Amino acid sequence: MKKRTLTQGLDVSAIGYGAMGLSEFYGQTDDRHSLQLLNKLRDLDITFIDTADLYGRGHNEQLIGQFLAGLNRAERLKFTVATKCGIERPADAAYARTINNQPDYITRCCHASLKRLGVERIDLFYLHRISPATPIEESMQCLSRLVQEGKIARIGLCEASASTLNRAQAIHPLAALQTEYSLWTRDIEEEILPMVKKLGIGLVPYSPLGRGFLTGKYRKNSDFAEGDFRKNNDRFRQENIDHNLQLLNAVTPLAEKYHATTGQIALAWLLAQYDKIVPIPGTKQIAYLTENAQAADIELEEEDIAMLNAVHQQIEVKGGRYSEEGMKGVNA
Repeated sequence: MKKRTLTQGLDVSAIGYGAMGLSEFYGQTDDRHSLQLLNKLRDLDITFIDTADLYGRGHNEQLIGQFLAGLNRAERLKFTVATKCGIERPADAAYARTINNQPDYITRCCHASLKRLGVERIDLFYLHRISPATPIEESMQCLSRLVQEGKIARIGLCEASASTLNRAQAIHPLAALQTEYSLWTRDIEEEILPMVKKLGIGLVPYSPLGRGFLTGKYRKNSDFAEGDFRKNNDRFRQENIDHNLQLLNAVTPLAEKYHATTGQIALAWLLAQYDKIVPIPGTKQIAYLTENAQAADIELEEEDIAMLNAVHQQIEVKGGRYSEEGMKGVNA
């Protein structure tokens, strides 16, 4: 697969892999099947894996650690593993969360993640959400110390505002911003994306397929199993799905033109927005993993990029991204 430079000295596959769904939020999971899927990353040359301590309360990192432990040294060196800290979840509540960016908490989380992943150094360590209670400078100084100690190689932020990025960068160079970005979530284009480009840092869009909507495979709320958070998500209420299908219909002619799927067009559009963008679509299906990887080879013509760039001016996407709880710390 083609490579992209996220930041100086960090080259990764143009399409990464978001592992969250292997632990929770998207219905039933099966570790044996998950490890088979992770092994498929090698065949597809997807070298950038995204996890977090939050996902499955450590389960996701342990799973990635199990996968890494099965690789020989040469294979292990091909992979870049990113993880995150900064969101606390009580053991008994499915979705409640508290954002914690305090230095002692960050340090504790880092050590716990190193242990679960079974690595000596984390390739890319993000603050998962930004808390107004702790100045970003304090959190960044702590992360910078972890770099100096050799515990982490690079620092990233998630869902940070343009001003937070600027303040953070003044303390220690950032490798990447991870944020939601896709044809159906474009709010970062106003201030955040220009700042990312100005600072020259990588951009890692999560949910680049609109939580699967842009693949065209989900047209009914009843398609979602119990335990899949989309079933109760505002944007996936049936009346909103019906309205938002207009966006999918605008992408369909391009899929036909490029002999591709609508999901592949959505990923190719993202890749065309900035040379340091590396989307991290997640899936539990090997067929979809393969399909996502193939999107790296699609180069859209300028007129098609322009059409998709302007599509949100004609079609307004309906429904909130998350519940109020889930929006805590977004673009903070």
